[in-house]
Amino acid sequence: MTNNADTTESTAANGAAAPSTAALTTARFRRRVAAGCLASTAVLSTASVLLQPDFGDTTAERLRLIDDAGASATVSVVCFVLAQLPFLGAALGIGHLIRRRAPRLANAAPAIAVVGGFGHAVFGGAMLLTASMATAAGSRDPYVEVVERFESSPAMIFAAMGLVGTVVGLLLLAAGLWRAAVGPRWVPGAMVAFVVVEFAGSALTSWAAPMAAALYLAAMGALAMAVLRTTDVAWQPGERC
Repeated sequence: MTNNADTTESTAANGAAAPSTAALTTARFRRRVAAGCLASTAVLSTASVLLQPDFGDTTAERLRLIDDAGASATVSVVCFVLAQLPFLGAALGIGHLIRRRAPRLANAAPAIAVVGGFGHAVFGGAMLLTASMATAAGSRDPYVEVVERFESSPAMIFAAMGLVGTVVGLLLLAAGLWRAAVGPRWVPGAMVAFVVVEFAGSALTSWAAPMAAALYLAAMGALAMAVLRTTDVAWQPGERC
């Protein structure tokens, strides 16, 4: 029979006390939330891309195309806005995964990505308003002027925050995953490819958006599965993944 003294000595030899039930429950919650955020931001972002209409070359044409697309255009914007909330949790979850082997990137990358998510969420609100104006009855001329004035105003700083923060944040997160050797080794490359295709390929082909969405869905989905395969203990503060 093992007495308390033997248990204490065994625990000391292992270097740490066994985690409590409450601590493991909290860690399990963190792990599941991180996996859920990775999966949901990928699904919502993909839905937004697949449903979005062609934006045309002018503001007037963009409003007409949004109106022609019907409810799918509004659903696309709603999905884009909703995707930003789990994106924050996904960035923080990846930061947790890489914190041991890439501590600097684990701090910097999620912080920059969170700024990107915030900027996109704010700009997404303006996109919802644009979709509403596009479907309003009567002449669109007054709305064209409103949209153009907005898009030339200082408020566009939020769009810039969303673009720069997301691009830089994802690239740094990819670098952290590669350096930490966490998750499937192809995921960092897929994340980099997503950034290139999404933000540079759109000028070359109409297939860039769905291709980018597929890369994003695959990478984030694979990371969600990797998170679910980690132990609850790994999601306690100070523990290795």
